Amino acid sequence: MKLRVNGEEREVPEDLTIETLLTHLEVRTSRVAVEKNRTIVPKSEYAGTTLREGDELEIVSFVGGG
Repeated sequence: MKLRVNGEEREVPEDLTIETLLTHLEVRTSRVAVEKNRTIVPKSEYAGTTLREGDELEIVSFVGGG
């Protein structure tokens, strides 16, 4: 199925959740925030939030440092 991730269209397997998408993209879940269709998804809901064709996601990674 096709999703838009951070402004780019991506072809991904069917039946992904946010959690499995992050794994598919090799993104560590501990330091990210995810917005799905312009709504921030709480980290506790990543495993239960199924993605659908055409969903738009913004994935923001936090970087520490000074």
